[in-house]
Amino acid sequence: MTQQYDIIIIGTGAGGGTMARALAPTGKRILILEKGGFVPRERANFDPHSNWVEKRYTPDVTWYHKDKPFRPSHPHDYVGGNTKFYGAALFRLRERDFEEVEHYDGLSPAWPISYGDLEPYYALGEKWYYVHGQAGSDPTEPTRSAPYPYQPLQHEPRIQQLNDDLAAQGLNPFPLPMGMRMEHDGEEGSSSSLDLWPQFDGYPDPYEIRADSHLVGVRPALQHDNVTLKTHSPVERLEVDESGRKVKKVIVKTEAGETVEYEADLVVVAAGALGSALLFLRSQQDKHPNGLANSTGLVGRNFMGHNNATLIAISKTPNDATFEKTLALADYYWGDEAFKYPMGLIQMLGKFNEDLMKLESPTPLEGMTHAEMASHSLEFWLQSEDLPRLENGISYNTQGQVVFDYTANNVEAATQLRKRLTDFLDCINCHPGTHNVDFYMGGMVGIPLGHTMGTMTMGKNASQSVLDPYCKAHELDNVFVTDGSFFVSAGAVNPTLTIIAQTLRVAEYIKSQVL
Repeated sequence: MTQQYDIIIIGTGAGGGTMARALAPTGKRILILEKGGFVPRERANFDPHSNWVEKRYTPDVTWYHKDKPFRPSHPHDYVGGNTKFYGAALFRLRERDFEEVEHYDGLSPAWPISYGDLEPYYALGEKWYYVHGQAGSDPTEPTRSAPYPYQPLQHEPRIQQLNDDLAAQGLNPFPLPMGMRMEHDGEEGSSSSLDLWPQFDGYPDPYEIRADSHLVGVRPALQHDNVTLKTHSPVERLEVDESGRKVKKVIVKTEAGETVEYEADLVVVAAGALGSALLFLRSQQDKHPNGLANSTGLVGRNFMGHNNATLIAISKTPNDATFEKTLALADYYWGDEAFKYPMGLIQMLGKFNEDLMKLESPTPLEGMTHAEMASHSLEFWLQSEDLPRLENGISYNTQGQVVFDYTANNVEAATQLRKRLTDFLDCINCHPGTHNVDFYMGGMVGIPLGHTMGTMTMGKNASQSVLDPYCKAHELDNVFVTDGSFFVSAGAVNPTLTIIAQTLRVAEYIKSQVL
């Protein structure tokens, strides 16, 4: 039997979970379909070997890159999607990020919407996702209609010293905007302590302090009787009606091999920039022979990640910080006198412990043990813009295998950003030698799957984009896509808050113009 709903939302990550909460008060019968289940709360949540070697929380699938098989470390098929494991740094894109920007390696294209179109939704997203920050402290921060809803997280002593040392060099470090459900925010079940985490970025959060789309989006949505969540329900394909303009059926193939059909007047696809593109591509049918809404051949193309790198500096004094992810630096976001092109963002990571240091650096630095390295380390995350390239993307080959094509670009910006950091290591009381690790890069060196964007870019011209400025597929009348797929350019800040903001904007459009 086909089950009927008013709205079906596919995926529970930043886009799907936020959309569910936004549409729940409409009273419409809403079905949320999640490919996986709930993240188990277990000791392995904090075990580096389980997370990064066994890849306990990622699907056991094989993709291909340049004819070589690899197992991707993303996506995460759980309620909450990748936000169950993300670093919770919630930035707004800068105003100029929405405009055409010249980079060392080419142009970053303009968006069909402006920063002003998203600003009120950025503000609402920051409130929903408990973003702690300090307005005015970031020299590249875009204009705001209101301060951050929550006060910034406090630096621990070694990070405060880092902040002061950077400031003494004429730089402008600022509190990293973090989505955290702290006890002083009045959230039931939250915590006032950040010393619970042996690790943070990329690990599950059994304490439910991190503001993820399960806790912020799905859980509040399910408080409404009109909302239903079905887990372990991977969507196999979407089928259109006779006109070819409307998705009529959502086909789920359960783990037991059972096929279940759902119908809805409106379908929101939010399976992640890679998952959504693959769903459209495998939904080939007579009216859409190249894949759903893909007459342009752009579905799955123009993939962007970020040019990411982890740099471990060894402090001359011990770093006893437990939670050091409270500081960022954007002075080089748009370049400097020596390099006129945008370089990117520097931010702190979660602390490495001895086990993680052994895993990422089997051979310790000369004269130090892994334990000594961990007790003195400062972990920096460097993030530079990746430009959209038609040849970078995801697809199926003739054997039905997933092929991920990616060639890095704009790497000089990342090189210059790293040089800026290493140049002032002595000024921040660190040894001049640094240690680099290939961390969070996706299962094969050089594959940036941590931040996935751009596989179904939005635009006003249907011949040059897949989605319109409200994320409705140009070739479909009842399908919206609200995940990283819609990004036109990547900027150099974490993308999650922009996904949340655009989802809230689309939700308002749906409520006022569609329902």
